[in-house]
Amino acid sequence: MTTVYDVPAEELVKAVAEKLKKMRAISMPKWCIHVKTGCHKELPPAQPDWWYIRCASILRQIYIHGPLGVSRLRTRYGGRDRRGVKREHFRKASGKIIRAALSQLEHAELVVKTKEGRKISPKGQSLLDNTAHEIFMKIKERYTPVWIRKPIAAAEGEEEESQT
Repeated sequence: MTTVYDVPAEELVKAVAEKLKKMRAISMPKWCIHVKTGCHKELPPAQPDWWYIRCASILRQIYIHGPLGVSRLRTRYGGRDRRGVKREHFRKASGKIIRAALSQLEHAELVVKTKEGRKISPKGQSLLDNTAHEIFMKIKERYTPVWIRKPIAAAEGEEEESQT
């Protein structure tokens, strides 16, 4: 079975974000239009659907790194704060955004809260694994040479004719 580890992260996050858009439990809060993702940023995100991408990315991080809390996710999404002529410092990302995203993922039953932190639920794991399998099949088809694909299609057609 194909898992999250077998496909590129960027493609997986985009595909999961599209699936999260269709869920009722996950929606972009009204205040998200005007916020930055951390104090180290100068502007808010330019993508209109950045909330769903962040939720999908958080879901993937929880899948890969086990039970996680808000603090570790803030560190994961943080960045360097450029302070003019002074040295740069690392700053954590916004905790409100991560807490709100985790709350929505819990409401959608994709994440479960435990003593150690948030953990992926079976529903969330199957969502990620099924999406990874779809992406893996697209990648496999994209990189399979044409001379290999044609005989397979012809062989499938011969099997259908022999069954009738």
